[in-house]
Amino acid sequence: MTNEIRRPIQRCPSHPGALLDDIIPATGKTKVEIANLLGISRQQLYDIINERKPVSPNVAARLGKLFGDGAGVWLRMQAAHDAWQAEHSIDVSAIPTLKSA
Repeated sequence: MTNEIRRPIQRCPSHPGALLDDIIPATGKTKVEIANLLGISRQQLYDIINERKPVSPNVAARLGKLFGDGAGVWLRMQAAHDAWQAEHSIDVSAIPTLKSA
């Protein structure tokens, strides 16, 4: 038996749409009603929920107001998701890491 340290498997941070899909039912409102309250199209909301579109700063401000948690929460979730996707899909092996002098 070895005393090997295991790192947890890295998983992609959740897309904000996944959270929306979880919290909308708790509001007692339909997705169409939520889209109307946000002032966005039903299709735009469905695209976010189905993770086909990102949460833009404009939509983040609307979500932050609607749910009372501020735009920053939604933007940070989107940024974490996007950064993880980029780090795991872009080949940066040919780019050196610079050290300061």
